[in-house]
Amino acid sequence: MSFRVDVDLTNPGQFFGCCGLFELASRLDVDATAYFDRGGFSVSGRPELSAVLGQLTAAGLEQLDPSDGTASPILIPSPLRLRLDWWKDERSGGRDLKVWAGSMQSVRIAQAMLGALRDPMLHTPALFDVGQIVYDPAEPTKKVEPFYFDARRASNAHSLDIGFSPNDLELTTIAFPAVEVLCLVGLQRFRPSETGEPRIFEYCTWSNSLPVSVAALVAAGAVPLRGTRRYRFENWFRSGQRKYKAFRAAVSVAEGK
Repeated sequence: MSFRVDVDLTNPGQFFGCCGLFELASRLDVDATAYFDRGGFSVSGRPELSAVLGQLTAAGLEQLDPSDGTASPILIPSPLRLRLDWWKDERSGGRDLKVWAGSMQSVRIAQAMLGALRDPMLHTPALFDVGQIVYDPAEPTKKVEPFYFDARRASNAHSLDIGFSPNDLELTTIAFPAVEVLCLVGLQRFRPSETGEPRIFEYCTWSNSLPVSVAALVAAGAVPLRGTRRYRFENWFRSGQRKYKAFRAAVSVAEGK
């Protein structure tokens, strides 16, 4: 079996969301492979899209450090069995990709986005384009703002863009839950490369069907292959206090910085 999802390759959150889907599919089928084309991302293997998402939402998320709701490692239990802690990785740059800070409860955000992903409306090839207000599963009347991995959020996050800062005023707006939770998963193995400029990163797509271990190296630009395409994006400060960040839209390196 196989599945394909629609993807905007200039949206870093969607790119790493695809990588997250691939990571999960490969844990259900070690022989799974995947590749990008201009309009989508295809995964070949036993699990279908609904099965991958079903396993993820059924497994749930476990906070491994009960005393730290802002930065605790997170476990996705069996059968996926994946530990998420890339935001604590100072050696290979994971920490530099962290978009939340201060009082943002990362585990609560992840659980809320995962809760929204249980909606069958998101179990389609267009899952990355489904936007909604997201609520806390533990307190259904309370709204939860996302991590800001989705680049569509960054363009409206700062006062320079719209005249005031939704973040500073604590306004609630539309989130894209599939992008937010699957990007969180994807960044555990798949990392962009550093450029030498502060907060500027690059990632590469690939057009040949690859296993997950090789694809992660290609995504970071460590293994050059014919048919790859390189994109550059900024992990941008989205608040006046320069604490909170967001992934901005990427551009093809061939088109300029």
